[in-house]
Amino acid sequence: MFELHHLTAQEQVEWLRRGEVSPRELAEHYLERIARLNPVLGAFTTVSAEGALDRADAIARSASRAATLWGLPLAEKDLTRRAGARTTFGSRLFRDFVPAESDELVHVLDAAGAVSLGATAAPEFGLPSYTEGLAAPPARNPWNTALGPGGSSGGAAVAVSAGLLPVAPGSDGGGSVRIPAAATGLVGLKPSRGRIPAGSGLDRLAGLVVPGPLARTVADAALLLDAMSEGAWEFSTRAPAWDGGALLNAAVRGEGRFQLAVMTSSPWDEAYEIALDPAARDVLDTALRELDALGHGIEELDFGPSPEYAPAFRTIWQAGAAGIPAEGEQLDLLEPLTRWLVERGRALSARELAEALAVLTGFERRVIRSFAPFDAVITPALAQTPRPIGWWDAEDGERNFAQQVQYTPFTSFVNVSGLPAITLPVGETSAGLPMGVQLIGRPGREDVLLAIGAQLERRLRWQRRHPSMW
Repeated sequence: MFELHHLTAQEQVEWLRRGEVSPRELAEHYLERIARLNPVLGAFTTVSAEGALDRADAIARSASRAATLWGLPLAEKDLTRRAGARTTFGSRLFRDFVPAESDELVHVLDAAGAVSLGATAAPEFGLPSYTEGLAAPPARNPWNTALGPGGSSGGAAVAVSAGLLPVAPGSDGGGSVRIPAAATGLVGLKPSRGRIPAGSGLDRLAGLVVPGPLARTVADAALLLDAMSEGAWEFSTRAPAWDGGALLNAAVRGEGRFQLAVMTSSPWDEAYEIALDPAARDVLDTALRELDALGHGIEELDFGPSPEYAPAFRTIWQAGAAGIPAEGEQLDLLEPLTRWLVERGRALSARELAEALAVLTGFERRVIRSFAPFDAVITPALAQTPRPIGWWDAEDGERNFAQQVQYTPFTSFVNVSGLPAITLPVGETSAGLPMGVQLIGRPGREDVLLAIGAQLERRLRWQRRHPSMW
């Protein structure tokens, strides 16, 4: 039986503009699904039903329907502050926090005509690559609720994958959009550094965190990215000017033949034992076969060892956590991983931080030089299949960090380099779980990543695959 959430986000916007569905009707449809399925999935930490319906009615009364997301429901990640709405940052420390002001991204999405239904689940301060913790029930993967969706934009991924939202904004500081997208069968895009307004979290330190879209199709991801990019120049002099929907156009056309490289090593290889699951290798091989059949040039890229990367990135991650506002007994409210990061970060000297930043700046230059001959570099999205709920070490922060590296060794270095990257749901494991690949582009060339993604989508038709609760 057809239901509204079976439409793509792009189609829903078209229906809204033509008056085939009203903003209130669409919001009510998703709110009903959230009320029914969220107790099982843990996708939302806060549902703002009354405010969403008031906003939908206000949108319907507006004179113009030209806004990019006119009447389309979505939800902020629970790291993004919306004035008057509870924002917990995934932490018991902020369980009752209601901000007085909204973050910049909220203003951008509101101006684009979106209707916020609440806040999607995130782990504590967005630091882990999973979405579990002491502040709320774990987010569960719609494809198998015994498994997690990854993180830190895990709630957003669950909501889109299960049909609780058409699209969702996330934030990505080490893979936090791409990881859960890959684990739940979605398209996840981390834009180039500076393309859209800065998110919240570690971005104040080293520019690692950027907002990005999660969606079921490449065109839907481009639609949301276009909307997130509107007005970016108002907030950042580094941001490219918004180009009026050119990214959506690139995704819809899906044109071009490109020179690609494949890379299966990671900068973490010298510091941790990284093993590529056979399912990850199989999906990568599938993508390479399809890309070859599409006429793209493909060659191997040997990036070489990076022994300096792991200690420098750990230092930056720990330093970013050092500023978490917890003192004395408040530290006991933090997760063990967060407390470990905070303690290590506060013990760092200014010299150690400066040296780590210098190392990563040199590493960034090396990545951009090495990738420059190619239009895109393809890697596995994840090294392992989606992890079971409770799999992550809940006591030993250092071991927990190592588990995260082994799960997702291909994502964090893209944040360090500032390059755009997209994860695409290419195939499934023998147990029917989604698995994907990552494409890393040149600076500012999200259009190329979207074009390649659209070509793969047309051949593999992953948008037709859904979890059983769909």
